[in-house]
Amino acid sequence: MISLCHCPAPGAQGGCGCTPTLPWSPRTHCWAFPRHPTHRTMMVTPTGTSHILLVLLLCWVAPSRQELAPVQLRLGGPRGPAGEGRLEVLYQGRWGTVCDDGFDFHVATVACRQLGYTAAITWTHSATYGQGEGPIWLDNVRCGGSEGSLAECVHNGWGISDCHHGEDAGVVCSGQRRLEQVPLTLPLAPFLNTLPLMLDMPVTEGAVEVKHNGRWRQVCDASWTRNNSRVVCGMLGFPREKHINTSFYRLKTLSQKNSFWVHKVRCQGSEPHLARCPMQMAPPAPQQHACPQGMHAIVSCLPGPAFQKGTGKGKNKTTPGKVLPVRLRAGTHPGEGRVEVLRHGQWGTVCDKQWDLAAASVVCRQLGYGTAKQALVGARMGQGLGPIHMSNVRCTGHERSLGECRFQDAEQNGCQHEADAAVRCHMPYMDFKSQVRLAGGRNPEEGVVEVLVPVQGKLQWGAVCGAQWGLNEAMVVCRQLGLGFASHALQETWYWAGSPDASRVVMSGVRCDGTELALQQCQRHGPVHCPSGGGRFSAGVTCTAHAPDLVMNAQLVQETAYLEDRPLGLLYCAHEERCLSRSADSMQWPYGHRRLLRFSSQIHNLGRADFRPRMGRHAWTWHQCHRHFHSIEVFTHYDLLTLNGSKVAEGHKASFCLEDTNCPEGLQRRFACANFGEQGVSVGCWDTYRHDIDCQWIDITDVPPGSYTFQVVVNPKHEVAESDFSNNVMRCQCKYDGQRVWMHGCHTSKEGREHRGYGGQGEGSDEAGGTTGFLCPHTPTHPNITVHR
Repeated sequence: MISLCHCPAPGAQGGCGCTPTLPWSPRTHCWAFPRHPTHRTMMVTPTGTSHILLVLLLCWVAPSRQELAPVQLRLGGPRGPAGEGRLEVLYQGRWGTVCDDGFDFHVATVACRQLGYTAAITWTHSATYGQGEGPIWLDNVRCGGSEGSLAECVHNGWGISDCHHGEDAGVVCSGQRRLEQVPLTLPLAPFLNTLPLMLDMPVTEGAVEVKHNGRWRQVCDASWTRNNSRVVCGMLGFPREKHINTSFYRLKTLSQKNSFWVHKVRCQGSEPHLARCPMQMAPPAPQQHACPQGMHAIVSCLPGPAFQKGTGKGKNKTTPGKVLPVRLRAGTHPGEGRVEVLRHGQWGTVCDKQWDLAAASVVCRQLGYGTAKQALVGARMGQGLGPIHMSNVRCTGHERSLGECRFQDAEQNGCQHEADAAVRCHMPYMDFKSQVRLAGGRNPEEGVVEVLVPVQGKLQWGAVCGAQWGLNEAMVVCRQLGLGFASHALQETWYWAGSPDASRVVMSGVRCDGTELALQQCQRHGPVHCPSGGGRFSAGVTCTAHAPDLVMNAQLVQETAYLEDRPLGLLYCAHEERCLSRSADSMQWPYGHRRLLRFSSQIHNLGRADFRPRMGRHAWTWHQCHRHFHSIEVFTHYDLLTLNGSKVAEGHKASFCLEDTNCPEGLQRRFACANFGEQGVSVGCWDTYRHDIDCQWIDITDVPPGSYTFQVVVNPKHEVAESDFSNNVMRCQCKYDGQRVWMHGCHTSKEGREHRGYGGQGEGSDEAGGTTGFLCPHTPTHPNITVHR
């Protein structure tokens, strides 16, 4: 038995579980049908029902250079000309209106563009198109006019308004509607009323259909090619297509419906979206059947390693000589971020000159995703640090690696980091968001974490044990919910009441790397073991759309390292703050000296939010000897390690002065330590600790000559949330001969692991080795000089 599922009219809730989405325009989807008996068949059997085919509806997104809207819009009110009406917003599953307070032409422009129109003609106030119903979601909306979604504009906050529906705003839009962005949906309701389903792998095979004028239409397989399949797979979040034997798919039941719309499609395989391929909508002869053979176009896609069983085992077939490892940084959601490439042993960014969907799609496919939804310019995902490796990138769309595309060195084009390129990629639909929720919070971005997991053969909602819960785990939850990054991870949730149906602890001992797509992918206890018993000791999170990202300037460390023999008489305060090795405790103070490996550190905030101390000024610690406050007791760890990783010397730096030492041109310093001022590091700025400041060293008095690894870890205890902790470690190779120290190969890497980059899938390596070194001699002491910042 085969059951067809199609969505009802706009604004209605379909019995098949379709999500009403406006505006309605051509889209595409796949159905999963049974294959040959030797292949795996996707079937489910609800109670009291015979075998029913699982029908999977996949809608995808038209390419755009605008921001992906996290909310949907529609026009309501009395019927009138297309493109005008009361502006309504779908948020948290409820339609509501927008107040006309502060509403202007810029807001109307953003709304019309998000609705799929070319531009706005005007806007209306005082419920010109009738009073709406439900909540008034937005008030005092202020847009610049270039935003891709109303959600990007400034407003009072969702649902915060002093308006009534007599102040509902409306818009009048112009231009023909274009293909619009539509979320992925999974209509399982008619088949799974009694048996919930959790996907651990995406559906990769099925019949292609498109939606036109509110109806799903089949695509004829006449002259269907693998290039067509490649484009469809890319839109569905898969990097490649694979061969399929279509003889298994003689679907007479569907063929008899005679609802073919697209007669022929002719793609080159490089298009980011099916809408860009030439199409023949009807057969040449007026009375000819649209698909004489009555066969559907069938595709089979190959998922990237992150979406396969045995994640990370995908092979890269790119010619090694042309591979440029790539990674994405600072993205709020999986599959998006600033593009960085590894050239000449150093990670760097890509200039946005001529950056387009073809080049962005090469990056996405190289990382194991589908084609690009958006090619973002103007450092939309934050500014990078270090070199800009590429500019004027020109790709055909068939390249396996960005290194195979034509490009110029950015130095020839005068590019700056404010022109760093970024991407948003199509991702396979996995329905992870429906498997976790937040409850009891003051807003949708916070609350007790509740998960949907199998318990004794049934899926059940429950709480997560708060013991050992940390920021890595919270990051996964926020990403899974599409809420960005975690700002706080709570092991106790006294003030948040969880859902009554989720009081039981169903998950404990959760340990995440922070890169997982769902909490269910993290390690956890087999049998649940939670001595605290959950309840007020359940795990909680607070999420934020943007977060800081601290990165150490490795080159500066390499250039400024030197040795100093410093008299004990100048080290009393440093000794009090535990900045010397333990052997200093047994010395005859103030006689003697300590040998210090000094260096400067420059810490950049490459994120999209300011880095602020977790504690307010009232909780800072006063240190009498140096006469300053510590806002973060341990801001950085400095370690000297043997080549096998054993620690031979260590140091630490308290954040007694976290400030904007410098900012790029056009940015103002906002944080300064003088006069007990506010501390922090602004977006794009950096904080510099000079080599001549107390504790800006490692005490190597007791270290014998040899080869070592010098390591700096920023924010080591993860006291402050960041968008990316994988770049908080800086390592150098260090050779010490007893009188001099040689530092070389300084680079950022992951703590506790060394990762060499390769050009295959995944988000790239974090390791980049330098090629230069500095021989730094022993520097004589200046006994009358000491510096405090």
